[in-house]
Amino acid sequence: MTSRRTARVRGAAWYGTSFVLAVIFLFPLMAVLITVFKTPAEAVAVPPTYLPSVISFDNFAALWSAGAGLPRYLANSAFVSTGTVLLTVVLATTAGYGIARIRFRGADAVFLLLLTPMMVPLQALLTALYAVLVRIGLSDNLIGLVLIYTVSILPFSVFVMRNAFADIPREIEEAAWVDGCGVLRSLLQVALPLAWPGIATVALFAFFTSWNEFLAALIMLTSDAHYTVPLLLQNITIGKLGSINWGMLQVGILVTTLPCVVVFLLLQRYYVRGLLAGGVKG
Repeated sequence: MTSRRTARVRGAAWYGTSFVLAVIFLFPLMAVLITVFKTPAEAVAVPPTYLPSVISFDNFAALWSAGAGLPRYLANSAFVSTGTVLLTVVLATTAGYGIARIRFRGADAVFLLLLTPMMVPLQALLTALYAVLVRIGLSDNLIGLVLIYTVSILPFSVFVMRNAFADIPREIEEAAWVDGCGVLRSLLQVALPLAWPGIATVALFAFFTSWNEFLAALIMLTSDAHYTVPLLLQNITIGKLGSINWGMLQVGILVTTLPCVVVFLLLQRYYVRGLLAGGVKG
């Protein structure tokens, strides 16, 4: 009887704590959802109103027509994020497979060398990267931004993909080699389907980083037509005398958050498995 009561108390404490933590984490999102439907004046009212007195879509309309238009900035962010994801996945997959499966002298040294940039923050390299982009004619260019994001994300991505391939039993690929598969065909038809959790993890990491990154985009892009959504929010939320348009800012937060939530919900089942790949062997 005592053990059952103890188990119930523990269960109640567990669910109670989980509920409180969920409320704490969800409260900012609820505040955003409430603020976006307030009028611009009510969004900055002091003292604040907890619920909008009237449902207003003025903030949505203002953000939609801001600058060159919200669709243009969303398209820029989508181009940069998609390009970064594709390029990172291709390079990380081939590099990770080569390091995990093709043994050669100095393979471990090459792997450590690829991981070295993880110890250097991107901010420390922006000046040199900007000079490189100017030299090759890709400054103020979305393709140049894709290359910068790919370079910054690639070390971690190679690490994840190397562990993902190392977690696959080598005997499976050896059987494919006996049946006549070459290295490339073995990678495409045998290893990639089994390494899907690692690929999903790399894609998520690349998408979140490139979609939300601000500082590199601020330095590399100078034309308003090339701005991504984070730069748009920085430019449009500052009003007269440094005041902040909170209503429009909250709408921008909502717009930038939704794609991340959708992508994560689609791939989250693979995310933890991809991060843990190679944790036991490899």
